[in-house]
Amino acid sequence: MIVITGATGNVGQPLVELLADGGHTVTAVSRAKSAPLPTRPGVVPAVADLSDAATLAPALTGADALFLIVSGAGAHVDGPALMKHAEAAGVRRVVLLSSQAVGTRPGTPSHAPLAELEEAVRSSAMEWTILHPGGFASNALAWVPTIKEMNAVHAPYGDVALPVVDPLDIAEVAAVALTEDGHSGRTYEITGPAATTPRERVEEIAAAIGRPLEFIELTPEEARGQMSAPGKANSMPPAVVEGTLAILGHPTAAEQAVSPHVEEVLGRPARGFGEWARRFAAAY
Repeated sequence: MIVITGATGNVGQPLVELLADGGHTVTAVSRAKSAPLPTRPGVVPAVADLSDAATLAPALTGADALFLIVSGAGAHVDGPALMKHAEAAGVRRVVLLSSQAVGTRPGTPSHAPLAELEEAVRSSAMEWTILHPGGFASNALAWVPTIKEMNAVHAPYGDVALPVVDPLDIAEVAAVALTEDGHSGRTYEITGPAATTPRERVEEIAAAIGRPLEFIELTPEEARGQMSAPGKANSMPPAVVEGTLAILGHPTAAEQAVSPHVEEVLGRPARGFGEWARRFAAAY
């Protein structure tokens, strides 16, 4: 049995489907009781809050493998306690979805909690694999309101290119690492097949939905205000805002590079942003 945390998210949801389609028994864990947990055969829903490691323990009973994803940048998660519960339950394999920035920006306050969680995973007695994705293609869903209302996107750093990754590729890599041998002790950099700019990604969405869109570039100050606006459901803590803006506006060479790891694990190239945009065209 495989336990998937974050089972209703952009990575967790397709991962549950992939594993269930492959004949695996899955425990799909969500933090909120109100979340639309899967109900298909072979999938058992469960509720746990990873900020309280003990709440995950019941879901781990009888598990062989664990996919671990934490909300935000990993703050308020006791990594050693989570690993202790997993080991006590007899979990043999753990795959952690972390962030590329843990490797490219060591010591950055915004990703320090994830770095601590990685250390706990690496120090555990289980076989471990760590995934380091870059920016998610699905972050473009934040543009839905202004596209629907005014056929426009407001974003900073319109001409800075990054190889954003399709969450479905992350899910497929995770499925392999959870179910196949040969991935223990590996850290995989997960990127898209090419670096693209926000302006180019807006053009890809426009092509997918069949109508022109305007790109309106925000200043860093304007973007900072939007990302940290009080009362917003997705408002970020100050350290995370600054870390995110640094990557978006001033990426390192490593953050702009295309990784070969998706193709290495899956035997095919990573999906491009255009493919993601076509799959989610109805959202716009």
